[in-house]
Amino acid sequence: MRQAGSTPGEQQLAQPQLKAQARPDSPHPYILALDIGTSSVRALLFDSTGSAVPHVLAQHTYTLNTSSDGEVSVDAELLVDLVAKTIDEALAAAGPLASHIGAVATDTFWHSLMGVDASGHPVMPVLTWEDTRPRSAAAELSKRLDKAAIHARTGAPLHASFWPAKLHWFATTQPQLFQHAAQWLSFGEYLHRQLLGRSICSLSMASGTGMLATRARAWDTYLQEILDLQPEQLPPLGDLDDSITGLQPAFASRWPVLHHVPWFPAIGDGAAANVGSCCTTAENWALTIGTSSAMRVIVSPDNVVPSDGLWLYLLDARRGLLGGALSEGGNVFAWLEATLKLPPLPGADPHVATLPPDGHGLTVLPFISGERSLGWHDEARLAVTGINTTTTPIDLLRACLEAIAYQLGTVYDQLNTILEQQEIAPTLIGSGAALLSSSTLQSIIADTLNTPLYPSLGREASARGAALLALEALGIIPDIAQVPVELAAPILPEEAHFAIYKQASERQRKLYQLLIDH
Repeated sequence: MRQAGSTPGEQQLAQPQLKAQARPDSPHPYILALDIGTSSVRALLFDSTGSAVPHVLAQHTYTLNTSSDGEVSVDAELLVDLVAKTIDEALAAAGPLASHIGAVATDTFWHSLMGVDASGHPVMPVLTWEDTRPRSAAAELSKRLDKAAIHARTGAPLHASFWPAKLHWFATTQPQLFQHAAQWLSFGEYLHRQLLGRSICSLSMASGTGMLATRARAWDTYLQEILDLQPEQLPPLGDLDDSITGLQPAFASRWPVLHHVPWFPAIGDGAAANVGSCCTTAENWALTIGTSSAMRVIVSPDNVVPSDGLWLYLLDARRGLLGGALSEGGNVFAWLEATLKLPPLPGADPHVATLPPDGHGLTVLPFISGERSLGWHDEARLAVTGINTTTTPIDLLRACLEAIAYQLGTVYDQLNTILEQQEIAPTLIGSGAALLSSSTLQSIIADTLNTPLYPSLGREASARGAALLALEALGIIPDIAQVPVELAAPILPEEAHFAIYKQASERQRKLYQLLIDH
C-alpha cells in the first residue's frame, strides 16, 4: 500500500489487512457491488469489463427518520439488515455465477456519522449529510476558528453536513452520549465491522468527513484537539487497494462464496458516480441528480485549492475530486409529489415539457434541506414568490426543476473559474435517477449552462464505479481512465432558452440576496 507523507502528530494510514488478489479459480472475476444510498440499498453484479449482469439486481428501499428540527437519520442495524437481504437476493439471482465472484465493492453516502461504544454497539442512529440540527454548532465553530484555513486544509467548509459541526453539537447538547462513544465511524465502516469483524476507512470516505488533512492524507490533529477527540476515536485509514478477507461466522455460513474474497473499503457515492459515468479525467465533468445534486471533476488534489463555494475530496491517495453539492434534487420532487399529489417525475415529465421556459413567473429558492454549495447556509429553506390564482402544481414542479438548474449553474461557473487555466472545454456527463428520468430536466440543464449534456447510458453509475475501482485494484483493469465512455446522444442547448434562463437566474439571485445572503 502507498504510504502518504504526514506532518508530526498526524495519524498514519493503517497497514493493509490484505493485499488484494483475484481468487485463483476466477481469471475473469465478477464483482459484487453494494450501493447504499439515502433511500435504497442495491446489490448488483458486474463482469470483469465493468458491465452489469442484466438479471442480477436486488434492491430494498427504506425511509429516513426526520423531524421538524432538522433530523435526518437511519437506524444502523436496520440498514445492515437491508444490505444483508440485498446480498441474499443478488447471490440467488446470480446462480452459478456467484461462485466466480472475485471481490465485493461498496459505495455509500458521504458525510454520515455514528458513534459506537467500546463493544462496537451503536450509541446513536446514523446521521446523514441532510441532518441540519448541528447548524448552530457550525456557526459557533465558524466564529471561533479560522474557517478559511480549515477549508483549505480539509477541503470542506464548517457546515452542519460535516463531522466537526456534528461532533461539536453532540459534545454540547448530548455530552453523555459524546463521552460514551469510543469511536466515530461512517456507515460503511460500521457495515464492514458487522460483516467482517473489522474495517478500513478509505481516504475517499475520510475526505468527506471534513476531518481529514487532504494533502497529508491523515486525520487533522488540530480539529481533533479542538473537538476533544483522542486519535483512537477515529477509524484507521487505508486506500482503495487495501481490503479485508474473512466474514464473521454467521455471514460466512450464509454466504460461503464471499468468505474468501477481498472486501474493499467503502467509498463515497459521489466519487463512485464519477468513475461509473467515466468522468475520470479533467476533460469529463460529472453532473449527478439523485436525492441531491452535485457536479464534480477529477483533479490533482495537491495542485488545487477549492473556492469558498466548492469542496475538495479524495477518490484515493493520488486522485482528488473538486466540485460542489446541492442539498436539493430528487428530494424536492418527492416532496412536491407527496404534498401536491403529483405523479412521480417520469409520469409528470410530459406535462412539464408543455410549459415554456420560465413561463410560470415563479422564483424559487429550492433549499428544502438547507443550502450547501455555494453559500453553505444551514438555515436556508425553500421559498417561492410569484404565486397567483392561475399557478398550478405543474407550474411549481417546472419552477423547481429550473431553480435547481440555476443553482447548478453557479457551481459550473465556479469550476470553470478555477480550472480555466487548463484551457479544457469540459464534456458534461449526466447521471442519477432523477436526471435520467426526466428529459425536460436534461434540456433545462443544457439550456441553463449553455453547454451540451451527455446522458450516461449506465443507470447505476455509483455501483459501476465501485466495481470498476475494485477491478483496477485487482489489476484486471490497468487504469479506470481507459474504460470506454458510453454516452447517449447529447442534449444540445437552445440559445433563446439560455437567454430566458439567464434572466430568471438573476431573479433568483436577487431573491437569495434578499432572504438569505443579507
